[in-house]
Order: sequence, then C-alpha cells, then structure tokens
Amino acid sequence: MTHFDNKGNAIMVDISDKPVSERTAVAEGSIRMSAECYEKVKNGGHRKGDVLQTARIAGIMGAKRTSELIPLCHNIALSSVKIDFDLRDDENAVGVICTVSCEGRTGAEMEALTGVNVALLTVYDMCKAVDKAMIMSDIRLVSKTGGKSGEYRAGSRT
Repeated sequence: MTHFDNKGNAIMVDISDKPVSERTAVAEGSIRMSAECYEKVKNGGHRKGDVLQTARIAGIMGAKRTSELIPLCHNIALSSVKIDFDLRDDENAVGVICTVSCEGRTGAEMEALTGVNVALLTVYDMCKAVDKAMIMSDIRLVSKTGGKSGEYRAGSRT
C-alpha cells in the first residue's frame, strides 16, 4: 500500500519521478428506477427539468473536483471529461459512462469513477420525488490506458 509511510502514517504518494504520459480512464454505473420515473427521464418530462443534461454537467464537475473529495488523491489537469448515457428500456435504467483524459504523472481512474457517481447521484436527487427506491449499481472501472501499469480492460460481467 503506497498511501502509508513506514510508520503507518497516511501520505500522498510522491509522483515527481514518474514520467508524464497520455492517460485515459473509462468508468460506468447504472441507476434503476420505476417505469413512471424512467419515462419522465427518457422523455424529458420531469418537472425539475432535463435530468440527463443536469447529470452530465454534474458528472463533469464531479470529475474535475475529485481531489477535493478523495483524501490523498492528486489534483490533475484534465484534458477532457465526457459523460454519456445508455437508456435501457428493458430495465427502466439509465447507464452512465464517464471518459476522462489527461497528460500527467498519475492516472484518471478516480476522476472517471467520481464522474459516474456524481452523475448517478444527480439523477437520484432530481427524481427522488417520483421514486425514492431507485438503485445505483454496477459502478466500475471499464478501462484505462497509460502509465506504468499500462492498459487495463475489465472482463465481462456475465
């Protein structure tokens, strides 16, 4: 565990000797909801406004603020943050995909995961008056490139 020194004290990992490289991370998650709530989100009929566009902006903002939320996480300059949605009619669910890119000494996995979580929480917040029983799930790192550990791609969930 690199977040502790030899005395067991929490530390921020020193990345000053690591080379700068292009890095990309993709994370995903989903939120299931009632059919009524899903239709409002899908068709833009929610009284609070466009749920998905608001969640997109929130996810981007969340990714940008990751180092303020996660202790010992480095503040990195992001080149790009994209939030995409996958509407799943058969499940009454919205999938969220966050893709983060940067050039730096440390990866963007935490930023991608934070972007997904904040987008999902925003959907929940905007829709809780219609459905308090929504379920956020399957949040995971899908892939990452760059850095010392190289490429990672998650296996199938089936």
